Amino acid sequence: MYYGSLGVLPKPHLGVLTLFSCKDSSLATRSNLFITPQQLLKFTVGPGKLLVSSKHFRTQRLLSSQTKENHDHAAVADELSAMKSIKPDTDNLRIMELDSGLLPYKDHFEYRMKRFSEQKMLIEQYEGSLEEFARGYLKFGLNREEGCIVYREWAPAAEEAQLIGDFNGWDGWNHKMEKDQFGVWTIKIPDVNGNSVIPHNSKVKFRFKHSNGIWVDRIPAWIKYATVDSTKFAAPYDGVYWDPPPPERYKFKYPRPPKPDSPRIYEAHVGMSSSEPRVNSYREFADNILPRIRANNYNTIQLMAIMEHSYYGSFGYHVTNFFAVSSRSGTPEDLKYLIDKAHSLGLRVLMDVVHSHASNNVTDGLNGFDVGQPTQDSYFYTGDRGYHTLWDSRLFNYSNWEVLRFLLSNLRWWIDEFKFDGFRFDGITSMLYHHHGINMAFTGDYSEYFCESTDVDAVVYMMLANCLIRSVLPDATVIAEDVSGMPGLGRPVDEGGIGFDFRLAMAIPDKWIDYLKNKSDVEWSMNDIARTLTNRRYTEKCVAYAESHDQSIVGDKTIAFLLMDEEMYFGMSCLTEASPAIDRGIALHKMIHFITMALGGEGYLNFMGNEFGHPEWIDFPRLGNDWSYDKCRRQWELVDTEHLRYKFVNEFDRAMNLLDEKFSFLASSKQIVSSANEEDKVIVLERGDLVFVFNFHPDNTYDGYKVGCDLPGKYRVALDSDAWEFGGHGRVGHDVDHFTSPEGLPGVPETNFNNRPNSFKVLSPPRTCVVYYRVEEDIVDETEDDVEI
Repeated sequence: MYYGSLGVLPKPHLGVLTLFSCKDSSLATRSNLFITPQQLLKFTVGPGKLLVSSKHFRTQRLLSSQTKENHDHAAVADELSAMKSIKPDTDNLRIMELDSGLLPYKDHFEYRMKRFSEQKMLIEQYEGSLEEFARGYLKFGLNREEGCIVYREWAPAAEEAQLIGDFNGWDGWNHKMEKDQFGVWTIKIPDVNGNSVIPHNSKVKFRFKHSNGIWVDRIPAWIKYATVDSTKFAAPYDGVYWDPPPPERYKFKYPRPPKPDSPRIYEAHVGMSSSEPRVNSYREFADNILPRIRANNYNTIQLMAIMEHSYYGSFGYHVTNFFAVSSRSGTPEDLKYLIDKAHSLGLRVLMDVVHSHASNNVTDGLNGFDVGQPTQDSYFYTGDRGYHTLWDSRLFNYSNWEVLRFLLSNLRWWIDEFKFDGFRFDGITSMLYHHHGINMAFTGDYSEYFCESTDVDAVVYMMLANCLIRSVLPDATVIAEDVSGMPGLGRPVDEGGIGFDFRLAMAIPDKWIDYLKNKSDVEWSMNDIARTLTNRRYTEKCVAYAESHDQSIVGDKTIAFLLMDEEMYFGMSCLTEASPAIDRGIALHKMIHFITMALGGEGYLNFMGNEFGHPEWIDFPRLGNDWSYDKCRRQWELVDTEHLRYKFVNEFDRAMNLLDEKFSFLASSKQIVSSANEEDKVIVLERGDLVFVFNFHPDNTYDGYKVGCDLPGKYRVALDSDAWEFGGHGRVGHDVDHFTSPEGLPGVPETNFNNRPNSFKVLSPPRTCVVYYRVEEDIVDETEDDVEI
């Protein structure tokens, strides 16, 4: 029970303070109460009534009736004095200046900023710093200390605990653990004759007894490697003590590549990257797939399914062991090899991190630690709040001190130990709201984002996470997967935002699927396409994509499959004339991906295989397909076969990325759609100083088509989707100079052509996209020719 008046708890809650209470002087249990330092003064203070926590493993102080009363009061007074000095910074909410529409919700922003500031300052006070707090993996789990191995586990509800494993014949009676007042169990196992008692790569588990007297075995929560017996169906995973001797530890050789102005991201799944129907390895991916990615001019890869997950078919999104590398594809040292190899090629590596939920598995996941525990003693909320009905998974208690330590340390672990260059946070929408986005059709009304449905605990966690990442790795890239469009998600924390660099532009693929499934070519609206691609918040960057892994899994279809379907099986040979379906499919595949890149965001993403129009979906081994790996792979031989048309699609993907590498148009804030002509089915746009002409008409060729531009001068073709090397018909001349003509009165846009001060005329064949660049007058012809992609 808690001593003191709980009636002083404010509504809404402000800040987080960890309190301890006890009935007698010997036992203490911890709970997170949300109060301000000032309101703490209202609590009754006395022997055996109030316990205030300080730093774990540093200056823990327990006040009890066993100490003298005057010492109790002095200690508490010291803590209260320190707490009163905390002054959260809520004055700087620059986000309001960027969007006056947020002003009615200023109280909400001030509230969550106070919550964030108070939580951060409490961490700094009791743990030293946010960065130090996030080094939890050096204390929890199994770690080498001088002359011994120390194992710590947070399990407040456990009554007894042991460490078991191969090293003691799975009998833990000689390796009992001790519990401290914070619910942390500890055991030190001294070396014998200078050697570790627990051998590297041996199996271990945490055995503990619940209040019902039943003993259970669980994989340590902070385990750094977990394996399964692949010869046994549905075999449980085992925790593995991973501490290779120095000669076997991978040593990084290459520095992180510099952060690009705009990420061109290749989303990849290592396990399904083989041409063969099997699980691919980290080293095979590094040696065979990374060179393909670099050859196509991507500058970033985003790796899925890295954190250990017992069910392969979850795509890596039902995580069981958060600090462990997925053992299906190799060891931690193998993953380090992959990342180092990527860095050597100039590729940055992002991790698809899942902190939105956890696997519901009991025997091999975190879910096994909370049997019979109240929320304050668990990684997850209890009851309905702790369970995601659609995902069949558990939901974290983001207000809990130890959960914050666990998740923040998890981020730092992957940055420090494996040299990841950033993260793509999965399932952010589920975190942002108590309703998790279920049955919600977000309309853009700000009241949908800033209301009682907002999960401020989760918002504060994400703010802390982004602060930590920036501190540990200032040039990290951090992306949020959010379908709701919450304002401020992509603004810095110190402005009142949540702190992500980018959000995924998730409405774009939905639009393309709708068009390809439900509309004929002549029904496509140029204005609707342009509006969808440009519909993003000012000053909040987006990563655009036409399709990701979501559009590639069984039950859906890739864009290539939607366009060409079964004809891909027999109509992709260059030895025969392309059918109308194949000709249309290849042309529109190039156009859809290119206009998405050109207009949809400040970054671009493609999923593995879609760069060459992979013909089939992904179907992970499951009961419904007799556990087959046949469609859980990538058929690289299709793009490598010289007489197949897949090579054309792949070559255009390479050229798209090369165009951005040369002109940096993705990073340009200059983005203008000067024309979206419904009758002509033509979109003309400028990105940077490039002029893009997209002709979506299925039949019409426009000779001498007038397009507007900003700068006067001479323009030439930089990229042409109709070129022979991209499977086109070669109808546009690349050696033609296009000279501009002035339009209207200088400085009076309404008198210009499509509000552009200059114009030039082009040839625009049907279903083509052509990009023009301005030729500087002092550049000789040889250099001009080199610019063409």
